[in-house]
Amino acid sequence: MSFGITELVIILVIVILLFGTTKLKSLGSDLGGAIKGFRNAVTDEKSAEAAEAEEVEPEKKESESAGT
Repeated sequence: MSFGITELVIILVIVILLFGTTKLKSLGSDLGGAIKGFRNAVTDEKSAEAAEAEEVEPEKKESESAGT
């Protein structure tokens, strides 16, 4: 079962009538902020892991050069 453009337009009109444009605008804004926050958290986590990896590698190189 797939929706065509006509069905999607009808659903959109019903949603606008039920919630109103101001409520939908604030809902979209809140959803966008949540997505942005999630992306920032994922990016920060990756940055922290990369920084930890960079800190560990020089320590390994120093211990290898001291052992030879």
